Amino acid sequence: MTDQELKDLVASLAINQQKMSEEAALSRQEAAISRQEVDRALKETDKAIKELSKQIGGIANKFGSFTEGLALPSMTKILSEQFGMTTINPSVRVRDKSGNEQEIDVLAYTNGDINTAIIVEVKSHLREESIEQLLKQCRNFRVLFPELADKKLYGILAAVDASQQLQQKVLAQGLYFAKIHDEQFSLCVPKDFKPFCFTAH
Repeated sequence: MTDQELKDLVASLAINQQKMSEEAALSRQEAAISRQEVDRALKETDKAIKELSKQIGGIANKFGSFTEGLALPSMTKILSEQFGMTTINPSVRVRDKSGNEQEIDVLAYTNGDINTAIIVEVKSHLREESIEQLLKQCRNFRVLFPELADKKLYGILAAVDASQQLQQKVLAQGLYFAKIHDEQFSLCVPKDFKPFCFTAH
């Protein structure tokens, strides 16, 4: 190889090296831009998901309020006519000693000979957690409502939609079960049903 050929080869390698460096720099810039675009797209997706979750939560709350509103007239009738309740309060909010707020869909009570209180939870779709929620409210009743602690306490779980298995579980816990029929709630308990009295123990 001659000196000239060697110089040409070195020059060619230098030019190729320069081109490769420029292409690598361009690729890094494109990758950085692509990464920025992906990051921006992910942020937009996160924002859209949060907004959608908020909207779904709002719809669920509205449906829950609708269900509670649907239940109130027929539940008021059940509570007053079948249980003798004289005070019926929808959407009762109370704070426990730790400052945690709890909401009870309906709290009904009466004094005198009956001297009873009833907590009603209304659900559009009955789940296991709904049963646990009502049981917890009943167990904590004396602490949450010391002014009503001397009353016998019962629980009613009212649901628009509930599997037969969950209905049986509600009854097995000693809770009354109410289901909607022809846009009216009615109690669905067997003749031999024995409700659990939470404050008698």
